[in-house]
Amino acid sequence: MNGPYEIIDRRFCDLILANVALRRISTGHLWTEGPVWFAAHQCLLFSDIPNQKIYRWMCDGSVNVFRDNSNFANGNTQDRQGRLITCQHGTRSVTRTEHNGKITTLVDQFDGKPLNAPNDVVVKSDGSIWFTDPTYGILSDYEGHKSTPEQSHRNVFRLDPETGELWQATTEFTQPNGLAFSQDEKLLYVAESGSSHDDSVPSVIRVYDVDANNMLENGRVFTTIDKGIPDGFRVDCHGNVWSSAADGVHCFDAGGELLGKILVPETVSNLSFGGPRGNELLITATTSVYAIHVNSAAATP
Repeated sequence: MNGPYEIIDRRFCDLILANVALRRISTGHLWTEGPVWFAAHQCLLFSDIPNQKIYRWMCDGSVNVFRDNSNFANGNTQDRQGRLITCQHGTRSVTRTEHNGKITTLVDQFDGKPLNAPNDVVVKSDGSIWFTDPTYGILSDYEGHKSTPEQSHRNVFRLDPETGELWQATTEFTQPNGLAFSQDEKLLYVAESGSSHDDSVPSVIRVYDVDANNMLENGRVFTTIDKGIPDGFRVDCHGNVWSSAADGVHCFDAGGELLGKILVPETVSNLSFGGPRGNELLITATTSVYAIHVNSAAATP
């Protein structure tokens, strides 16, 4: 098969297309992150963290600044009402952009102390907001403001946006990063990226069972990334997990077996399904954003 692929398992061939190319759709950035596709507006939003901007890519190929002075915005998603949810390193908070453009701070502390630096975020179908809170955004002044962590753990949190109540979902990570639910929302996957600063930490994606009360149980290793660290990832409609890595995007089946890779010339930070028909992978990778058509689509609970 032609194209930028490394095929490990023949099942990967059913998920990719032979006659497509990897396209660079935006470049000239410092560190791209947080891609989220807004089907209602036919656009991709993504962050350039050090440049403190959120950009908007349109299907006609144009790229413009959606938000300047973004407070070192990192991860983005949308809630069930189509509003932008953003993790901001600079304010150590999770915010919501209302339909009128107003920015509402949803949470910026836990147990009376500032959060570390919210990193990535997903919204469950019940409206609860789940986000990771590692320390990357306060380790230096490059992606935030250098500060001493005041939280005793690097948590995965669950937030009720209606009441503002915040729960520690798990404290088991050195540096939790990307996260995503399975299509039936009975599983939550979370990336462990602590090996970025500590070689003794395994580069793994962990998975948890989610019970009827939104509690996490039975945490275990789902898979290991063999190149670099796992950062952001997505689950597709077939239950496969598509993860960022140093050499591209790695695709794993529902059992954690590596099926293949889409090779990307820059270190990948995150990805999202999108495009006019929902069948493109939109990939943030260091200084650029890439796109490629695939034979799959996002999980839609």
